[in-house]
Amino acid sequence: MALPLALAGCAMGPLSFFDPLGPVAAAQRSMFFQVVAWMSLVVVPVLVLVPLFAWRYRRTNTRARYTPDWGFSWPIEIAIWVVPIIIVIVLGGVIWKARSLDPYRPIASAAAEAPLEIEVVGLDWKWLFIYPDERIASVGTLAIPAGRPVRFRLTSDTVMQSFAIPALGSQIYAMAGMVTELNLLADRPGERRGHNTQFNGMGFQNQRFSVSALPAGGFADFVRAAQLADRPLDDAALATLTRQGSARDAAQALGAPGDQVVFSQVPPDLFARFVARHRPAMAHEMTGGMASSTVPLPVADPMPEMEGAHDGH
Repeated sequence: MALPLALAGCAMGPLSFFDPLGPVAAAQRSMFFQVVAWMSLVVVPVLVLVPLFAWRYRRTNTRARYTPDWGFSWPIEIAIWVVPIIIVIVLGGVIWKARSLDPYRPIASAAAEAPLEIEVVGLDWKWLFIYPDERIASVGTLAIPAGRPVRFRLTSDTVMQSFAIPALGSQIYAMAGMVTELNLLADRPGERRGHNTQFNGMGFQNQRFSVSALPAGGFADFVRAAQLADRPLDDAALATLTRQGSARDAAQALGAPGDQVVFSQVPPDLFARFVARHRPAMAHEMTGGMASSTVPLPVADPMPEMEGAHDGH
């Protein structure tokens, strides 16, 4: 248990909840240290006393008192029963408090603003972020307003994936044909990173994205720039995105520099269409019983066969 404390200073960074950017991650960090502290009451005495006892009662130490008939001690009984019971009760309370961090639970902000809606689609091996109210989307980068709650709705267009922004809080899975929800809040501006923690193929280690918590004016500028971008999220762009590859691969294929790309003119039912590809009934429910677009999502071109796929490597 001492190792996490020793390594805590090394864990600071864009992919760590030890440097929280929001209240959920801050609460998780607090709970982590509480659990480590209480468990140390058991672990530290064991680590210290076992070698001391071994040294004290070594065979060559003739001054050690030899009591072969000893069998009971009230202080020891209290220590090995009462103390662990207290620790278990306290840890149970800490775990119970974690219910307040339910990812489906909305987060209230000081300004009582309505949450920003963002729809997330897990692809191979990149994340597509759709801003339905703003009619924009992005890949490789996620921009959110600082101080305003964000409500993520997630699905996958491939195998199960794990969406995580450690500096903001909880991890949650995204699955094809299903919709999960995650509520987060960045309480101040900052730059962090998010990633996929679920192994889902050869490129999952590159499935990362930048997270920018922007002041209100900065977020408005981001939205305006995306809306004015001459890159509509049409069928051709979708076919490129759904092809296996990293965000950098997609950006290069779309003629965008670096590993980030933003889109304008996003179809209003795009998220529902991704869900409908794997579970049509779900899309019908999401649109309130109204028929969604009958235009299917484009199918990505098949990837060229990788070298060594059939040579035993």
